[in-house]
Amino acid sequence: MPIDFSSELALEPSWKQALADEFNQPYMRQLRQFLQQEKQARKLIYPADTEIFAALNLTPLAAVKVVILGQDPYHGPGQAHGLCFSVRPGVPAPPSLVNIFKELSQDLGIARPEHGCLEAWAQRGVLLLNSVLTVEHGLAASHARRGWEQFTDRIIDVINSECDGVAFVLWGAYAQKKGAKVDDRRHLVLKAVHPSPLSAHRGFAGSRPFSQINAYLEEHGKDPIDWRLPPCDKATSAVQ
Repeated sequence: MPIDFSSELALEPSWKQALADEFNQPYMRQLRQFLQQEKQARKLIYPADTEIFAALNLTPLAAVKVVILGQDPYHGPGQAHGLCFSVRPGVPAPPSLVNIFKELSQDLGIARPEHGCLEAWAQRGVLLLNSVLTVEHGLAASHARRGWEQFTDRIIDVINSECDGVAFVLWGAYAQKKGAKVDDRRHLVLKAVHPSPLSAHRGFAGSRPFSQINAYLEEHGKDPIDWRLPPCDKATSAVQ
């Protein structure tokens, strides 16, 4: 079945309105064609079609309090479900997520969750946005420079211009470059090295992003984020 981003995937209404023009742009038509060709070639693409926009569907525009930027989906089986850094319940937490949980524990005293599904964060106002929204099995960054970056740049532009007092979390050089145009006069911009084991020791550990985010939200009259995750038996995948 051809992929129809604008209707078949039933994008959350506020995002559908904000991004309506993007789906008619030449780059998006080319991206749709590329994905259809990849599927016709029987390539395995992550996440599932119905989960490509899970981050937007779980966090409506007006609900966005925090934006965490990732790069592209996990490319292993059963991992990606449309939220950056997140994996399904029952899937071992990847190393970067393990380090995020370690920092969460050190920062707020929250015990490491028993699973890596961050859907609860998304439902509480944390937009878990990858720059690229699809990937081929086993091939990291295989769908980079196909148009997704332009689409997600537009998402960031919308939040930057239409929202106030949002905390943007930019971990690593890639995210910092992508978020370079965020107005730090109307938003909080937190920068640190990536939580990957290759770099976390160079400044991610001890950066205390979660307490900084909550302090900022409270200063701007917003409820802080509850960073605790529900038990595994209560966590669900982003879209079933």
